[in-house]
Amino acid sequence: MADEVSYAKQGRMALIRLERPDALNALTLPMIAAVKAYAEAAERDPDVIAICITGAGRGFCAGIDMSILVDSTSSGAPAAEPETVRARPALFSFLLDISKPVLAAINGTVAGGGFVLAMMCDMRFMAESATISTIFAKRGLIAEHGMSWLLPRLIGLSRALDVLWSSRKIDATEALRLGLVDRVVPDDALIATVQAYVDDLAAHCAPQSLAHMKAQLLRHLQTDFDTAAHEADRLMATVLRHPDATEGAMSFVERRPPRFAPWTGPTR
Repeated sequence: MADEVSYAKQGRMALIRLERPDALNALTLPMIAAVKAYAEAAERDPDVIAICITGAGRGFCAGIDMSILVDSTSSGAPAAEPETVRARPALFSFLLDISKPVLAAINGTVAGGGFVLAMMCDMRFMAESATISTIFAKRGLIAEHGMSWLLPRLIGLSRALDVLWSSRKIDATEALRLGLVDRVVPDDALIATVQAYVDDLAAHCAPQSLAHMKAQLLRHLQTDFDTAAHEADRLMATVLRHPDATEGAMSFVERRPPRFAPWTGPTR
């Protein structure tokens, strides 16, 4: 694993932290590979119910390290990624394949590839002082790494165009209004807020339900209503035979916390 990415478990939460604070956590190729490896390790860990990705210091992630971008523009070709991250075409899109919830804790500056990382997470919690910028248009680039597909689905077409075209710095208040993030919290409460959210999931929700819901929503973005509804009916018949369905009903009747089975994924 890259020394510039750390991994720790806090209760039922796996915490992946980018550790290049002097460079605002600008990404190197080994760092990208390490994030993938840690996320997959957390997915396999039965004690982990959700994954949090954050940055050390003032930045969440300022994007790809400029030396990589300079090499790419000089050669006219994208920098070669490690074999471990090539399964999908876009940066950090492997997070969409992680069956457990992946939560971004945006502690500071977000730009470029860091914006992609945050958007590829399932939910985003943002510190009050943090800022977000796509930056692509100001670097002569495009809506890269799948953002032309994902961003309109998150915030709508015209807002996506505005965010991409202007490449302006967006503060936490505007990010919440646009729908780029889901929660805004005081800086010193960021990780604790994500931890509390994960603790609540762990106490009350079936891990297999969380995994199936994520897979359903991502698949059904690309299908019609009838197909989605029919698939839900088939999946419901399957999960009703799972012990978690019985446990969910019995814990309600007996007025006690549920004891759901762990999930080690994936659903794919």
